[in-house]
Amino acid sequence: MRKITSVIILVLAMCTMVCVSCTDGDGTADVAVTGGIDFFKGTWDEALAKAKKENKMVFLDAYASWCGPCQKMKKNVFTDTVVAAFFNDNFVNVAADMEKGEGVMIADKFGIDSYPTLIIVNGDGMQLARESGYQDPEELIDLAKTVLETKR
Repeated sequence: MRKITSVIILVLAMCTMVCVSCTDGDGTADVAVTGGIDFFKGTWDEALAKAKKENKMVFLDAYASWCGPCQKMKKNVFTDTVVAAFFNDNFVNVAADMEKGEGVMIADKFGIDSYPTLIIVNGDGMQLARESGYQDPEELIDLAKTVLETKR
């Protein structure tokens, strides 16, 4: 019975795994995520406009394709159901490769030189918070809550 239960849990876990960060050739996210953080499909300026319109802030996952901690966050943190629900409700979420396409301009604008760098900006593109390096689910939510509380 324990083997059957373990197999069922394993199959269910495998079925819930999703691609959390797929990008097209210009470095902008081109896939919305199901079961994790929904990363905006579109340009940086479109994300800012959407945030302004919805009275939200933008959460930016600034990553590099070769970055191990970035991949770990995508696999373990951005798919966390509590993290996903919180960020999907409160932010326009953007994931961009800082070494490709529009990501190069974003990296220059915010002086990003380490990965992952997680930034929260307002609808005007003004940086409100920033953390570099791997953040576990609790740390990431705490960062976001601090910004949301100061906004109110």
